[in-house]
Amino acid sequence: MHRIEDILSDMQFAKPVSNEVNSIAVIGFGIMGQGIAQTIAAAGIEVTAIEKTPERLALMYQSLEEQMDREIMRWTMTKSEKRAILSRIHGTSDFGKVKECEIVIEAVDESFEMKKNIFVELDSLCPPSTIFISNTSTLSLSKLAAATSRPEKVVGMHFLNPVPKVPLVEIVRGMQTSDEAFMHVKRLAERLGKTAIEVFEYPGFVTTRVILPLINEAIHVLMEGVATADGIDTAMKLGYHFQYGPLELADSMGLNEVLAWMESLFHELGDAKYRPCPLLRRMVREGKLGRKSGEGFFKYDESGKKS
Repeated sequence: MHRIEDILSDMQFAKPVSNEVNSIAVIGFGIMGQGIAQTIAAAGIEVTAIEKTPERLALMYQSLEEQMDREIMRWTMTKSEKRAILSRIHGTSDFGKVKECEIVIEAVDESFEMKKNIFVELDSLCPPSTIFISNTSTLSLSKLAAATSRPEKVVGMHFLNPVPKVPLVEIVRGMQTSDEAFMHVKRLAERLGKTAIEVFEYPGFVTTRVILPLINEAIHVLMEGVATADGIDTAMKLGYHFQYGPLELADSMGLNEVLAWMESLFHELGDAKYRPCPLLRRMVREGKLGRKSGEGFFKYDESGKKS
C-alpha cells in the first residue's frame, strides 16, 4: 500500500481559474466615460481610456483631474487616492488598444449608428473571449449585439451620473446575452462597489423610463408658471425625500441628453408622456444645457456648484 503522503504528492491539482478582470477599455471619455474610468481605476483595475483625438483626450483628462480636485477640496478624496486612480488610467486615441483588454465598455453619445459602428469595429479587433458592454440608457442592446459575431457576449451596464457616487447599476440582458456573460459583468459590478439589478431589454430600462416623465412634468409645471424652478425642486425634495429636485437633476444629466433620451423613448414607445416639453427643446436650442454649460434651469459657477 502506498502511504497517504505518496498519494498526495503524486496528485496534480488544477489551479482555480480567476474571474478577476485586470484590464478594461472605456470608449468615450466624456462625463460618463470619465466617471466609469474613475470608478474602475478606484477598484484597482487598469483602464485604457479611448478618445477620437489626442487633443480631445487631453481636454477630457484635464476635466477629470479638475473634478477630482474639487472632491479633494470637499474632503471626499485625498491627493494620494487621486494619484493612485490616475496612475491606472491610460489615455489613447489608438482604437487598436482595445484588443489588449478583457472587457470593453462603450460610453459614447446616445446615437445608435455611432454605437453600432463601434461594435462592428470592436468585433473585428478583439479576441472572441472579449465581452462588450454598452452604457446605453434607451437604445436596443439586441440590435447593437446583432452587429457583432458574439451577441451572447454583449451586455448592457447602465451607470448613473455621477458614476463614482451613485451606488446602483442596471445590468441589461439582450435577447442573446448568455448567463455566463451576465454573471461575469455582475461580479465586476460588485467589485466596483455597485448594487446591480438585473434588467431585461426594454426601452428606457427602469431608471430612465421612470425618471424622464417626472422631469418632463416638472418642466411643464415651470413652463405653465405654476411655480418657480426653485419652488418645484424644493417641493419634491422636502415633500418626497428626493436628494435632488427633478430640475436640478436634469441639469446634472445635461438637458441635451435628457432631450435625446425622451425623443428616443417617444419614438420607440409612442407614448405621449415621453413627448419632450417645448421649454426643454427651447433651452437646448439656446445652448442652456445645464451644469456643463453653466446654465440650465439654474446657474452654476466654474466648479459646477449651483449659484
